[in-house]
Amino acid sequence: MIDLHCHSNCSDGSDPPQVLTALADQAGLKAVALTDHDTLVGLDVFMDQQRRVSALLVPGIELSCEFLRQEIHVLGLFINHRDPLFQKRVDTLLLRRQRRNAQIFQKLSDLNMNLSPEKFFYGEEPELITRAHIAEMLTEAGYADTKAEAFKKYLGEEGLAYTPFEHLSAEEAFTWIREARGIPVIAHPARYGSFARGWFTWDRAMADLRDKGAMGIEVYYADHTDSETEYFLKLCCALGMAPAGGSDYHGRIKPGCKLGRGWGRLYVPDSVLEKLLEKLPGR
Repeated sequence: MIDLHCHSNCSDGSDPPQVLTALADQAGLKAVALTDHDTLVGLDVFMDQQRRVSALLVPGIELSCEFLRQEIHVLGLFINHRDPLFQKRVDTLLLRRQRRNAQIFQKLSDLNMNLSPEKFFYGEEPELITRAHIAEMLTEAGYADTKAEAFKKYLGEEGLAYTPFEHLSAEEAFTWIREARGIPVIAHPARYGSFARGWFTWDRAMADLRDKGAMGIEVYYADHTDSETEYFLKLCCALGMAPAGGSDYHGRIKPGCKLGRGWGRLYVPDSVLEKLLEKLPGR
């Protein structure tokens, strides 16, 4: 059993990278990937734990990008996270997020909602503050009862403080990952409900993404139904892409979602790891 999609407190998870490696061993995982959002900052600590654990530690990232004018996420697995060009490229994403965060906080301030990241994080702000963090801040400050409500009222596309992100194109994300000797994987495809229109079909769209450089599909995912898993597995085989899978573990940020098991029914077979390794450049 493996888990190739999890987050640490270097993005929007709650556990430090070294805790994730210990949890992977406790869960009996053969492999685990750290795939924080748009940042590489936790990967050195994560990978340095390899000699202490039996699970294979996979360096990764989750990039937010745009496809058909919609946001999709792309996992980069087995990346060379120390590649200078890749690091420089990812650093530009941090600047984009910082610009957006400043605009969000200004819009909230205009609504007489003054939030202090310094107080919320007790003076130890993470390098990357996401909308999930801001939703927590809004909830803690009493402006929303739940994070879901915070997104609906303030941070989502219809929210009062919504600010769009300057996304990469999907093709840019694939290029960045492949040039860092990684494998680009379309993350949690069934989550993109806004694609549920008559003119859109995943088999045609995924073929287009493959032709642009995608190499895998996250077939096994905590929120996928059995029928969705079956559909994307067949699609993966038909297009010659590699299946991938993971829990999207975030620690206490996603209560009940466990590393390796998701909500309890997830099982990513070890064979997925081998199929991905076959896609690695130079193998």
